[in-house]
Amino acid sequence: MQNATLNTREYVGRLKLLVEAGDTVSMRIVGSSMSPFLIHNRDIIFFKAPDRKLRRGDMVFFQRDSGQYVMHRIYAVKPDGYYIIGDAQTEIEGPVRPEQIFALVIKVKRKDRWLEPGDFWWDFFAKIWIRSIPLRKVFTKLYSFACKFRRK
Repeated sequence: MQNATLNTREYVGRLKLLVEAGDTVSMRIVGSSMSPFLIHNRDIIFFKAPDRKLRRGDMVFFQRDSGQYVMHRIYAVKPDGYYIIGDAQTEIEGPVRPEQIFALVIKVKRKDRWLEPGDFWWDFFAKIWIRSIPLRKVFTKLYSFACKFRRK
């Protein structure tokens, strides 16, 4: 048997094709731009083609003009497009054109627990954390400290 490896762009590109065919797909989080909500190599996201109007706080998958695939949260919806940011970031990206967005995250498995819209942590990050951009670095440091303290 021969081992095969896919790079992230190729892998997500294949998932995108499944989404475009109407499937709901999942993948393990890679990267740290969505922490502290989603953690690299721990959490899993489930996503599908958007079936409603996208709004502030939604987590979406989009493809940058460079071809890179990114899953971040919508910060603002404006006439010229969507403005998007990762939960660990302080720089807003945009405008992202509607046709660049191909999937909406509908649920996540975070710390072995299922979360979806309406759950406390989902809504906290979609409604409160999204408004905390200037304070994120401070909050993230406090969160990291609390996690280290809790492990002891």
